[in-house]
Amino acid sequence: MTPRLDTDKETGVAVVTLDRPEKLNAIDVPTARQLAEIWRQLRFDDTVRVIVLTAAGTRAFSTGLDRDTVVPQPNSPYMQDDPLLHIGPKSNDLWKPVIAAVEGMACGGAFYLLGESEFIVAGEGARFFDPHTTYGMVSAYESVLMAQRMPYGEVARMMLMGTAERVSARRAYEVGLVSELTDAGNALGAAVERARVIAGYPPEGVQGTVRALWAAREAAHAQGFAQAPHLIALGNLPDDRQNQLFTERTQNFRIR
Repeated sequence: MTPRLDTDKETGVAVVTLDRPEKLNAIDVPTARQLAEIWRQLRFDDTVRVIVLTAAGTRAFSTGLDRDTVVPQPNSPYMQDDPLLHIGPKSNDLWKPVIAAVEGMACGGAFYLLGESEFIVAGEGARFFDPHTTYGMVSAYESVLMAQRMPYGEVARMMLMGTAERVSARRAYEVGLVSELTDAGNALGAAVERARVIAGYPPEGVQGTVRALWAAREAAHAQGFAQAPHLIALGNLPDDRQNQLFTERTQNFRIR
């Protein structure tokens, strides 16, 4: 089963761990459903006041949607099935704070999770990028979420440069995507420490603050997401062409 859920009732902190390291913690349909179930389960567990989201292994936090996942789509720009739309805490009506602890690569569909976290703690070796444009795909939902966390020029560059560039943890910290930078391998420990502090406060005020913060972003978020299905339907190359570009990909990239 993936992901894992571990709770510490004494501290009030739960750790949700993506646990497919052999797949770079890519998310398939069963994993997406299990994540949604975990978030909804945590809504009813009053012993858990703060959640840390992390991933197994050191190579990747998550590389997004598993490339082996087949998601049949209606032949219409007005209807689209996206298995990642409900993998985040906010989309499951969870208003307890979520802190992301990132090591290794975080790219593409990983931004659905990072975009619905309160803040991100990253190890020095973390790398952020979005491969959509390289493979003939529109970065829509990911761009909307990241545009609310980074300056426009920075998120535009990350989305448009595709696999040619990866944003270092240091640069992500400098532009505000990452709130705390640690030595490689220490992100989870630091995130748990911050979670324990927050879990020690009265949950009513904490959860109200999370809800207020999200409300400040909600209108832009809703409008952006409403446009996403049409842009994806219009802009994405056919699957066979995407797969061809993926198989022809180069490993050459720069880190900034």
